[in-house]
Amino acid sequence: MKNKMKEQHIKEGKKNIIWLTFAILIFLITLKIVPDKSSAVMAASWSYFKEMMILLPAIMVLMGLFMVWISKDLVLKYLGKDSGIKGMLISFVLGSLPTGPLYVAFPLVAGLKQKGASITNIVIFLSAWACIKLPQEMVELQFLGWKFMTARLVLTIIFVTIMGIGMGKLLNMQAVESIERG
Repeated sequence: MKNKMKEQHIKEGKKNIIWLTFAILIFLITLKIVPDKSSAVMAASWSYFKEMMILLPAIMVLMGLFMVWISKDLVLKYLGKDSGIKGMLISFVLGSLPTGPLYVAFPLVAGLKQKGASITNIVIFLSAWACIKLPQEMVELQFLGWKFMTARLVLTIIFVTIMGIGMGKLLNMQAVESIERG
């Protein structure tokens, strides 16, 4: 079992290296195609890299704490496949509280998935993190008014819920089909 897991990690590591190499090649080709933008691209890339290097250690510490402190049973109970509307509401609330960039959510979502959170709740959590942040709602209210904020918020919640349920059903159907084939 351990050898199989080790082989899986090695295989995923190789895939990650291939994708990183591909991204770097695209980056370099783009710099050659549009040389007049290279200084702006390099400045933006360096800025993004510095931001990642500042945030990444804190994210890894939080992920470690999450993996140790939050039990699989707790995640299954509140965010698992049988959590229903309660799980969706929790996902919306947890996703709308943070104010950090979306890439901070991905390691957390990987931990939630590993502990048994449903695809529906993961999609809702990520979507809420991306477009239903409480500070963002306050800014919208101040600059665009309560009608705009309310309409956008209600429509976002409706469509995020539909998307989450749809993704959950789609990915569950694919899993069943692969089990039947395999």
